[in-house]
Parts: sequence; structure tokens; C-alpha cells
Amino acid sequence: MKITNFPRVRITHGPTPLEFMPRMSEALGGPNLYIKRDDCTGLGSGGNKTRKLEFLMADAVKHGADTIITQGATQSNHARQTVAIAAKMGMKCEILLEDRTGSKVENYKKSGNVFLDLLYGANVQEVPGGTDMNSAMAKLAEELVAKGQKPYIIPGGGSNPIGALGYVVCALELVDQFNTLGLNVSSVVHATGSAGTQAGLVAGFEGTRSQIPVLGIGVRAPKEAQENNVYNLAVKTAELLGVPGSISRDSVKANCDYVGGGYGVPTDGMVEAVTMMARLEGILLDPVYSGKGMAGLIDLCRKGHFKKGENVVFLHTGGSVALYGYMDAFSGLKPL
Repeated sequence: MKITNFPRVRITHGPTPLEFMPRMSEALGGPNLYIKRDDCTGLGSGGNKTRKLEFLMADAVKHGADTIITQGATQSNHARQTVAIAAKMGMKCEILLEDRTGSKVENYKKSGNVFLDLLYGANVQEVPGGTDMNSAMAKLAEELVAKGQKPYIIPGGGSNPIGALGYVVCALELVDQFNTLGLNVSSVVHATGSAGTQAGLVAGFEGTRSQIPVLGIGVRAPKEAQENNVYNLAVKTAELLGVPGSISRDSVKANCDYVGGGYGVPTDGMVEAVTMMARLEGILLDPVYSGKGMAGLIDLCRKGHFKKGENVVFLHTGGSVALYGYMDAFSGLKPL
């Protein structure tokens, strides 16, 4: 399994920190909680997509691209990081933003990630919820080719086998950090959506025989669909790495009990999780991914799923700038 065989634009500020969370651990009275700070990757306010974009943008360069096309929801962290790296590399960037929530809130539609997309220089198009985004990107690519441009399409979340290589790298990084600290980790927990982060972690941990379980807290799809998406992508990633057959179906676990009303729709658990992390650890989560992921981890700790004394690592996927699009969800905040 040789990551060095694949072209890569090295931009991540890494290895990202692995920090103990003493106050969250004490508040929940269960496992020892650690956090992998992939909100500190450095690109465009940071986040997990930076690792994926290292490989995706290198592939775009390999194909002679001058324009990047990608898509996401209105407050997409992926879109923001993609246009940031396109700007850094002197490429144009076209972003299709799907209205998945139907929100009419001004902050949601214009601030946070949407503002940064424009600031970094993207050409942003809004499309209705339910749009076939892959077909929409393909149509846009045809239009750009007709104008003499050389587009390269990056899927939503950067989630294909090339993008997932970024989280194979993260898995190797984590194994090294665990070994350095002498840390026996019971589980790595994170928010799972487009599947690339979890697929890469599973492929990395399974490929190295490290036997570290990964639990994805779903933010969009039902459990069976989410696990199938992750498994299929992990298998393809392992094949790309030259280790076919290394992924077992049992290694893919998702808990999708914390989605609430749908993708990007606030929940009470998310608000509590974001508030707890801010006030106990001084760390900002995002309202769509890491906030719901942490809400799941908090609830599972309270239910005794993770035992006292176990070491559990939460992977922070970034995206706190989206909080500015969700200020209404936190209108009930009171001082300590």
C-alpha cells in the first residue's frame, strides 16, 4: 500500500494535532475523549476536504485542467475548500450549490461558507433541491469545453477513490500518533456524509491491520444506505491502493440516529454538542457535520456504549464558519 505512487499537492498543515479533552471527558463521566483536529488543516479555514483535495487537485493538474467544477449543499464546507485551493493554484472554480434544506434564512443563504465561496472567487450557481448534481456538473463541463476551457469535475465531498486517499493518509497519521503516545484506542468516531472520509479511514486501518474500529455518525442517509456507500467506496479505494480484498463488510459501521429532520436541519442535540465543546474545550464545531457527529458521541457516552477508561478519538472534520449561517438555531444561548 504505497501512497507515494499517487500524485499529490502537499498543502495540509500536518500532522494535525491529537488532543485530550479533559473537561468533556469529565462532563460525560465515561471514556477518555480525544480529538483529532482536522479543522486545523490550514486551507481556506481548514477542514477534512483539504486532505482529499491534495490528491484530487494533483489529478486535475495531471489532466491539464484549468477549471474545477464541484457541488455541495448551500453551506458546503467542501465547496469552500475547493475554491480556496483552486485560487491558490491559479484555476477557475465553478460551484453548484443545491438547496437541500429549503431554508429562507438570510444568514444561511448568504453568509458563512457562501460568502467565502464568493470571496475566494468562485462562480456560484444555486440549483433546486433534488437536482441530479452529477448530471448538472457534466452539463456544465460540456458548456465550458465548448468555450475552450479544460474542466475537471470533483464529486460532492471529494468522495471518490482518489479523494479517499487523503483519509488513508490520515489513518496512517493516527496510527503513528497512537503509537507515539502509547494509546490503545477503542474507536475513532466522526460525522459521515458523502462517505469519503470514513472509506479512507477504513481502508487505511484495514490495510495496515491496525484493527482500530471506525464509527461514522450519519448526517444524511439511512444506516443501510450509508454503510453500503462507505463500504463500496472503501473497496474501490483498497483496489486503487493495490490491496484488493482487504476490506471486510463488518469493518463499516454507521449510526444514523442523529440526523434529525434531515441533512443540514438543526437538532437540539447538535446545539447542545456545539455549545458544550465551545464552553468546555474552547473548540468550535460545525452545525451540519461535526456538531451532529459529536451529538451522537455524547449520547452514546451517556448510554454507556463507550465504557469508562476506554480511549475514544473524535475526528473533527472542520466547518465552523457554517455557524454564521445557523445563528438562529442558537438564539436561546445564555451566559454561564
